[in-house]
Amino acid sequence: MTHPAVVTPPVLAPLHTRIAFLLELARRLHQYGTAAPRLESAIAGAAQRLGLVADVWSSPTAIIISFTDLAQGEQDVAQVTQVMRLAPGDVNLARLCDADAIADKVIAGDLELREGFRLLRDLGRPETRRAQAGVTASYGLAAAAVVALLLHSSWADLLTSALIGLIIGSITVLSATRPRLAVASEAISALVAAVIAIMVSQFVVPLAIKSVILAGLIVLMPGMALTTAVREISSQHLVAGVARMGGAIATLIKLTFGTVAGTQLCHAFGVEGRDYALPPLPAWTDYPALLIGAFAFAISFRAARRDWLVVMAAVVLGYLATRWGGALAGKIPAAPFGVFLGGLTLSGLANAYARFVQRPGAIIREPGIILLVPGSVGFRSVSYLLERDTTLGMDTSLLLMTLLIALVAGLLFGDLLIAPRRSL
Repeated sequence: MTHPAVVTPPVLAPLHTRIAFLLELARRLHQYGTAAPRLESAIAGAAQRLGLVADVWSSPTAIIISFTDLAQGEQDVAQVTQVMRLAPGDVNLARLCDADAIADKVIAGDLELREGFRLLRDLGRPETRRAQAGVTASYGLAAAAVVALLLHSSWADLLTSALIGLIIGSITVLSATRPRLAVASEAISALVAAVIAIMVSQFVVPLAIKSVILAGLIVLMPGMALTTAVREISSQHLVAGVARMGGAIATLIKLTFGTVAGTQLCHAFGVEGRDYALPPLPAWTDYPALLIGAFAFAISFRAARRDWLVVMAAVVLGYLATRWGGALAGKIPAAPFGVFLGGLTLSGLANAYARFVQRPGAIIREPGIILLVPGSVGFRSVSYLLERDTTLGMDTSLLLMTLLIALVAGLLFGDLLIAPRRSL
């Protein structure tokens, strides 16, 4: 007769086993793009369920955690302090959900701590070639969708942007395993985008060159990082917020430098390009482009297949809420109000999803705001400043700050509207 396996209550496991599990959980949450406030709250809550007190400090490139065993009394000094140096994380919704599910099972006593640790370690496996191909294709689809949705450009601009997106997606995938390429990947991508746009415009068909470059680079724009940085600063996670803001500004500078370098390189060879606005796409292309863009972002955020429809619905809802908010703004500035309404809607919906479905609200929150974040505005601001157009550069910088504040305010008010039940 076979007896069912007995799972040791996690609180009774050895101290080093509990700490090892929590450290691996923190590493995975950081790797999959969790912001500092949510990561610290998640680890502190999990530690308490495991009979520990954890003082967590998180930044985009490091985590420091001090552990105290509750059995020794909360007044005792920490028994273990661990410092982890980490690379900045990137959103991976499928693996974030897997890590969350593993943590829930361990804390509930349905899974041994050692087995949970092993499963978390297994999440660090490299992506398959099929997944990499999907990410590459998503860059091209996202670029094409942005041309139709946000820039309202021509068919030639759309096809050229899609080609640029595919090439940049390939560079991004290659840089994931090549550290030296990763450091300069944004600048190289921007240079390639500028050269291709100018060459096509010169020898094939006239293009709206700036719009094509902007759409091709849209996935690399650090709008999400800027938004997360402002949220961290507003929640008093000052070091993490300022560090993330610095990283986002560095990305904007590299993208702008690459674009300027590509333009000057073509100019040196006598290729100027024909910057000309062709007839725009018909109005009916907006909604097919929105669906294609939503599908592209579901892939680029590495969502699990079962979550694709949820992610796509979040992207569509975020875009429509922003658009309707702008139309209903009246005497209020349309763009900031629309972004605020979109952030408010998505934040409240993400918290409701996490509360009732018992899965991370990031499935809705992160992809939902992707078309709201003002990364392209920041890129244009730095570009104008490098072109010595100080007035337009400063005006665009003020617009960037206005949109960032509106979006973060919407997200914060959404948390007040429906209180988050889960840290993620």
